[in-house]
Amino acid sequence: MIVGEQKPLEEIQQTLAGIDNLLILGCGTCVTVCLAGGEKEVATLAGLLRLKGAPSNVTEATVERQCDEEFFEDARAKIAAADAVLSMACGAGVQLLARLFPDKPVYPAVNTRFIGLVEEQGKWLESCLACGDCKLGKFGSVCPVTRCSKSLLNGPCGGSVDGKCEVDPENIDCGWQLIYDRLEKLGQLDNLTEIEEPNDFSTAHDGGPRRLDRKDMYL
Repeated sequence: MIVGEQKPLEEIQQTLAGIDNLLILGCGTCVTVCLAGGEKEVATLAGLLRLKGAPSNVTEATVERQCDEEFFEDARAKIAAADAVLSMACGAGVQLLARLFPDKPVYPAVNTRFIGLVEEQGKWLESCLACGDCKLGKFGSVCPVTRCSKSLLNGPCGGSVDGKCEVDPENIDCGWQLIYDRLEKLGQLDNLTEIEEPNDFSTAHDGGPRRLDRKDMYL
């Protein structure tokens, strides 16, 4: 899922300076799971802004997904009535909201951090860079690009101790230890005898916004 965290209240207040009638719009998927922009977070932020007295009028709404146009229908009236919208979605949701309502100022309340997994309550771990050149099949479904602090593709750097990364031995597992242990358990250690070519990051950065065009899904 996409992991985000709420911007500092002071930054949000500065962004909203001069706005009287504000709608705070939450998102019911990723940012709800990571406690950054769901219905509860919308209510909390709205309460704090009301206590501060600015904007003078704050309304609330949450849609199921801000990254999908079909879920905005129930919020259209509130969006239309507001002077501006403070989106508590990821960056994709903010941009779609602005595209659907081109005459309405839209501001982000969340910093989008990474694509990750829940480790435990209140902790999320980056797991995917969305590089467009996935090699998980070779590495036992452990990504060397994100799980190795140095994104090494051909074995560990030699700086790990007891399975921990030298970058932060207290908190970071050595990604290559994870890869080795997983492949050993699967009986696939032969995967590591082949030299891996450098990652093809042109699939992630090809001079413009990436698109996924599924022609088989066209009507």
